[in-house]
Amino acid sequence: MSIYVGNLAYSITQDNLTEVFAEYGKVKRVHVPTDRETGRMRGFAFVEMETPEEEACAIDELNGAEWMGRELKVNEARPRETRSSFSGGAGGGGRRNDRF
Repeated sequence: MSIYVGNLAYSITQDNLTEVFAEYGKVKRVHVPTDRETGRMRGFAFVEMETPEEEACAIDELNGAEWMGRELKVNEARPRETRSSFSGGAGGGGRRNDRF
């Protein structure tokens, strides 16, 4: 399982998150996504801990807690949704020859 941590201050670091979550068990991994164009932190992160019990404890204790002036949103991460590589309808584009 992975933990989603949302509503983070843009100034947080992986070390900050590791320190906070380490109070609830061993932190295996912290991922802080950044914007491709600006390199700026996107306001959320993912944390993986050693055991499901440690993750559940961290979620229970930290969801709704105030940290760095913001109310954290902490819950079990959902699987990433697949996105279509085409925008718009189901057809996906292509040349339309219905004008003639």
